[in-house]
Amino acid sequence: MPLKGSCHCGATQFEVDAAPTEVTECNCSFCAKRGQKHAYYNPEQFKLLTARDRVSTYQWGHYVGQHHHCAICGCGTYSEFPDFSTGQADYEHMKVGVNARLFDVGAFDIDAVPVNKVNGRTDW
Repeated sequence: MPLKGSCHCGATQFEVDAAPTEVTECNCSFCAKRGQKHAYYNPEQFKLLTARDRVSTYQWGHYVGQHHHCAICGCGTYSEFPDFSTGQADYEHMKVGVNARLFDVGAFDIDAVPVNKVNGRTDW
């Protein structure tokens, strides 16, 4: 069943094909400062419902990932990265990391799914 989410002001809206079965919490400098818990999807499982030009993008470091946020309220909404499950950047298989805290209230209980903790400070 599709699950919708949005930023604080509602200007950036998105939909995924199903609720996540787990979320990921990363302690790298960027994720820790944003306080997000990510749910990962393949690109075909994610749909941006807002015009792309209303979404701002931030990149840093090696510019491997694109971190998107609402251009109006600033909420971090989703990120796009190559798949790193093999330890190498696989640009043939991209991943979308959605800020699971933005799923519609009542539609998803973030506290009911397991949290996968990633050590982004020292493992990358």
